Amino acid sequence: MASAPTAARLAGQIGGGRAATSGLAGARELAKLALRRDRIMLPVWIYALTAVSLSGGYALKLVYKTAAARASLAASVHTTPALKFLYGQFYGDSLGALIAWRYLVYAALGAALMSIFLVVRHTRADEETGRLELVGSTAVGRHAPLAVAIAVAMAANLILFVLSALVLAVSGLPVTGAIAFGLAEACCGLAFAGIAAVAAQVSGTARGARGIAIALLGLIFLLRGAGDSGGGHGLAWLTWLSPIGWAELVRPFAGERWWVLALPLLTLLAGTGLAFLLAARRDQGAGLLPQRRGPATAGWLLSGPVGLSWRLQRGAFGGWAAGFLVGGLAVGVVTTSIGKLVGHTAGITKAIDRIGGQSALTNAYLAGCMSLLGLVAAGYAVSAVARLRADEEAGRDEPLLAAPVSRLRWGGGHLVVVAINTAAVLVAGGLGVGLAYGIAISDVSTQVPRLIGAGLAQLPAALAIAAVGAAFVGLLPRWSDAAGWIALAFCGFIGLFGPAMNLAQVLLDLSPFTHGPKLPGGQFSLTPLFWLSAIAVVLAGACLAGLRRRDIG
Repeated sequence: MASAPTAARLAGQIGGGRAATSGLAGARELAKLALRRDRIMLPVWIYALTAVSLSGGYALKLVYKTAAARASLAASVHTTPALKFLYGQFYGDSLGALIAWRYLVYAALGAALMSIFLVVRHTRADEETGRLELVGSTAVGRHAPLAVAIAVAMAANLILFVLSALVLAVSGLPVTGAIAFGLAEACCGLAFAGIAAVAAQVSGTARGARGIAIALLGLIFLLRGAGDSGGGHGLAWLTWLSPIGWAELVRPFAGERWWVLALPLLTLLAGTGLAFLLAARRDQGAGLLPQRRGPATAGWLLSGPVGLSWRLQRGAFGGWAAGFLVGGLAVGVVTTSIGKLVGHTAGITKAIDRIGGQSALTNAYLAGCMSLLGLVAAGYAVSAVARLRADEEAGRDEPLLAAPVSRLRWGGGHLVVVAINTAAVLVAGGLGVGLAYGIAISDVSTQVPRLIGAGLAQLPAALAIAAVGAAFVGLLPRWSDAAGWIALAFCGFIGLFGPAMNLAQVLLDLSPFTHGPKLPGGQFSLTPLFWLSAIAVVLAGACLAGLRRRDIG
């Protein structure tokens, strides 16, 4: 987030010029400010999404070396609705088609999330903090901030397209298919840039705008899954209602259908046009939806910092918990088909027998999914910790600290709620996996507690990552937001791609998730959990010590 002095300097630069003559006056200066503010997070987003294409293609190339192995997998996918719900339709049986089936849906999902956060940050979030009011008091056109937000999202998706297509082409895949993959991914991001722009006009808060856009994204993902898995029951048309579905319907590496790309581009144009129209018909800082009035008197829950922190975080927590539950259900549904996912060739069958048979393979798959849920939970924790610094910058902490509330109670209450909520979202994920898998094998009473426990085993590692951002909030607040997300991105890269790239063990050990127990199926030990928890506590203590000694604000 840009500091007030930075915005003030920008206002002075623009104000020193001539009066605004159009709605887009001052857009160039605002674009420079936006790129400066995104100089860390935007490369992290693009790097992570590009790495998915690169490492995913590399890993699948090692597992499915022959056309027979890919054909066997394709046949399994065509007869398994759960796999089609999770990953989409499998068009063709080439290596490129396999990579598109396995990764394109989630690459498009990531591009959509990137666009949502970018557009909301530079529109509604800036209005909420008063930054646009400061800049808008100068010679800046009313529509310049929205235009800049859309332009930044377009530039980010353009770079993502180029890099994704490049890494796929360099890895030996057909250039035409690589270009189609990159375009399908980026165009989904562009479609959601338009959707997020509308959400930013409808809601009066940044959190509400992100909630609207992400809820719509979740609905669209479910429509795509229902259309892909229910094609034999006349539901294939649902895929055409989803921008994520449009990405897979481009069919990279399987007879590309370029005309489908017109659908997300039309969505971008329609969303942008509607957002400009709505922006001209509302007051600055207000949304089209009126904010609900709170109660006249505060309840007992707001009698202390912990209750206040819960009140402020409960909306985001509810969304994350629901997402974990739905994601867990999806993982549990597909678990019984894991044998089909890896194929039935003689070499794969021998490898499965060596690790202990189908049961061991299922446990390994579930353990990998639980590690991924732990990594996503760390993302929730990092975002929740970052709110501590956001409240400080916005001045929302000043009325609280002016009362008889110490800095330690303020910061400590926030961190306690983050820890409890992180544990709760992991429980939701484990519950979803346990319910779906338990129902499939008629063993709910065993699988639910088993997989909830496997989810909670990821808690110390997730909190250790979030505690890095917390320590920076207390000691180096200017870099706190970037520090938490960089730590998460690094651990995500290590966890997802480190083993496939044969990285040195000393690098793998830098990720907290390397040391946690691999449950279910793995050996459980309290020692790594104790040390990871101790690291998280020490870093949280550094946060509180810094808050106690430094100037607030």
